[in-house]
Amino acid sequence: MLTLDDAPPRVTSARRRPRAVVIGSGFGGLAAAVRLGARGYRVSVLERLDQPGGRARVHRQDGFTFDAGPTIVTAPFLFEELWALCGRRLADDVTLVPMRPFYRIRFDDGATFAMSGDPETMRGEVERLSPGEAPAYDRFMALSDELCRVGFEQLGAVPFGRLTDMLRIAPDLLRLGGHRSVYGLVSSVFRDERLRTAFSFHPLLIGGSPFRASALYCLIASLERRWGVHSALGGTGALVRGLVRLIEGQGGEVRCGAEVARILVEDGTARGVALADGREIRADIVVSNADSVATALHLLAPEVRGRGAGRLARAHSSMGLFVWYFGTRRTYPDLPHHTILLGPRYRGLLDDIFSRKVLAEDMSLYLHRPTATDPSVAPPGHDAFYVLAPVPNLAGGQDWARLAEPFRQRVAARLETTVLPGLSDALVTSRVTTPQDFSDDFLAWRGSGFGLEPILTQSAYFRPHNRCGAVRHLYLVGAGTHPGAGLPGVLSSSKILDRVVPDAAVFA
Repeated sequence: MLTLDDAPPRVTSARRRPRAVVIGSGFGGLAAAVRLGARGYRVSVLERLDQPGGRARVHRQDGFTFDAGPTIVTAPFLFEELWALCGRRLADDVTLVPMRPFYRIRFDDGATFAMSGDPETMRGEVERLSPGEAPAYDRFMALSDELCRVGFEQLGAVPFGRLTDMLRIAPDLLRLGGHRSVYGLVSSVFRDERLRTAFSFHPLLIGGSPFRASALYCLIASLERRWGVHSALGGTGALVRGLVRLIEGQGGEVRCGAEVARILVEDGTARGVALADGREIRADIVVSNADSVATALHLLAPEVRGRGAGRLARAHSSMGLFVWYFGTRRTYPDLPHHTILLGPRYRGLLDDIFSRKVLAEDMSLYLHRPTATDPSVAPPGHDAFYVLAPVPNLAGGQDWARLAEPFRQRVAARLETTVLPGLSDALVTSRVTTPQDFSDDFLAWRGSGFGLEPILTQSAYFRPHNRCGAVRHLYLVGAGTHPGAGLPGVLSSSKILDRVVPDAAVFA
C-alpha cells in the first residue's frame, strides 16, 4: 500500500500543524476547510470530480456558463464570516447583487405574485391577490420571525448530539407549531389557496414537501426578508472559486480527481482515508461532506459503522431533480432572474413525487435566468437558462436513460406555452441532469437532490450528527447532516465544527 507523503505546509510553524482531510468540495466541505484552516489545521480537500463545488459545479459550453446547482444566496453573512476568518472581505472577491423582487410566482391560470422583502409592497401584493388578507401576511411573518429566531439564529449552528438537546427545544417547537406541517401552519393563517401555496412552497428549496416538512421551515420567509435573496456575479461558481483561494491562502489544498474509497479507522478513531487508486492519506481528523448515507454505508467498513447505518438506509430521502440547462439566441427581457411556474396541481403533484414516486403528466418548474442580472454568462444577444423540475428520487424506479429526452421535451413545451414563446426556434445549446446523474456524479443515495428529506423525525437530533458517534475524530457537514440542505444550512453545518472539533493544539 502506497502512502501519500505530507506536502510541506506553506505556512510555517514552530510546531507541527495537525492535518485534516475533507471528503468532498461542496459548500459544506469548502466552508469546513476554511474554518479548520483558521484554527490551525493543515487541510486537504479531496474531490472525486474534475472541478470543485460538488453540486455547485459549473457547466461551460458553447459560450454559456451555467451554475449546476445552487442559484439563490441567502444569509450572505455566513460567507462574510469565512472571508473574515482569512482577514479578507467577501466584497473584495465576489459581488453579490440583491434580487428585487426575490422571485416571481406564476400560477397555472397566469396570475402572478412577486415575493420581496419590503413589507408594504408585500401587503399590496397580498391584497391584490386576495383583498382583505394583508393582516394575515403580518401574522404569518410574525410567526416566521419567531421560528427564524429559534430555529436558525439560536439553533442553526448548535450541535444536536444528545437527546437532551432535542428535549431542551421541544417546548419552543410545540409552542410555535413545529409539530405541524408547513402547509398546515400556513393554511391556518391564509384563506386564499394561492397565498397558501406562495407562502408554503419554501421546503421544496431544501428537498422537502410542504405537506410533510415541519412548520419549523416556515422560518425561510423571515430569513429571506431579513437578509435578502442575492445572486453572485459570474454565477455561484464565483463563490466556489473564492473559497478555494481562501483555503490555498491558508496553506491548504483542494485536489480534484481524488476519489476516496474508504475512511481509515484504527481503534475506533478516524486516521485518514484510502483513495480509489490505492494511496492513503493519513490525518488527525476526517470531515465528510459526502452524502451522509453514502458515508455510512460505503466509506465506513461494516464493523465500524454503528447501529445507525441501517436506519439511515431506510430513511426518507429528499426528492429527485430534473435540471435542464439551455441557451437561446434571443433574449426574454420581461422575465426576471427567478420565476416559479406552478402547474394545475399542488398537493397532488407533491404526493406523486414524495409518496407514490410516480412521474406525473403535469409539472411545476423553477426557471433561472441569470442573464437578467449578469449578461456575461451568455454570448451577446443571448439568454442563459436553467429550469428545474422536482421529480421522484430513484426509489421510484424511473429509467432516466429512456425518459430524459421525452421529459425535457415536455418541459420545453410547458415553457414555450407560458413564458418563453418561440423557445424551440431560439434554442442553441442544451444539456440535462437527472436523478441518475446525481447518483453517478455525487454518489447521492437514491439520486436525491438534497440528502435526507427534512421532516421532523429527520431533523436536529434525529438527523445524522455532525460529530460521528461511531468513530472518533470523524465529522459530517453538508445537506445530509444537521441543520440540513440549502446554503444557510450547509454553511451552518461547517460552523458547528467550531464546537465539536478539538483545537489543533490537541494534536500538535
